[in-house]
Amino acid sequence: MSLAAARFGFLAPDWKDLLEILIVAVVFYRVLLLLAGTRAIQMLLGLFSLVAFYVVAHLLNLTLLEYLLEGVFRFGVFALLIVFQPELRSALAHLGQSRFLRLFSRLEVRELAEEIAEAAEELSRNKVGAIIAIEREVGLGEYLESGTALQARVSSPLLQNLFTPYSPLHDGAVIVRGDEIVAAGAILPLTQFPVADRQLGTRHRAALGLSEETDAMIVVVSEETGTISLAHRGQLLRPLDGDTLAGYLSGREPIPRR
Repeated sequence: MSLAAARFGFLAPDWKDLLEILIVAVVFYRVLLLLAGTRAIQMLLGLFSLVAFYVVAHLLNLTLLEYLLEGVFRFGVFALLIVFQPELRSALAHLGQSRFLRLFSRLEVRELAEEIAEAAEELSRNKVGAIIAIEREVGLGEYLESGTALQARVSSPLLQNLFTPYSPLHDGAVIVRGDEIVAAGAILPLTQFPVADRQLGTRHRAALGLSEETDAMIVVVSEETGTISLAHRGQLLRPLDGDTLAGYLSGREPIPRR
């Protein structure tokens, strides 16, 4: 093997190298999805900054700074395990949710969708405003902190009680993760784009704003008209009835693109 081939051989990767690159890229992408919307992503960026400082210190031969950063990395591993404990637990749980196992949870997903749709229909009938954000791949941890933490199984009566007028938590959004309500009274970001329909209020603008930043599905019930809407990927589907909403939430019916 020539010297040039030995030095620049990495420029001609074989199929194993390409497979390894693909696996690492997929894993890295999935990790970023799990960390998105949480404080952990900010800590991860801080860690990358420390690594960059270490590389600069090594290149410039800044011995003292290099020694201090090596100490931080040496003992920081244990600190990271503690700091990222919730995210690591969530990541392991997601790894266990293979597509094969998800086939057995379709019934649970359908039941969850029906509970939310039933609550939306009842709230619509009584013209009670509501906004329910359902977390999917992108985490909504960033918005949990603005509300009141809960840990209760999703049910139609509970959702209706949370949005009872003049109750402490009726004014914000309920966040659903899996089959649990994890927060109520949460504040969501408003859309930054102009809304053509001037009749849409703050709840609809917040639903659109969250759907533009994440892949969440957000159910909105209008307080003025009782109309049921669903925000997803920056679009607002309305008006909806309970059956159609349940179909979209469960994946039984594909969400149309407009």
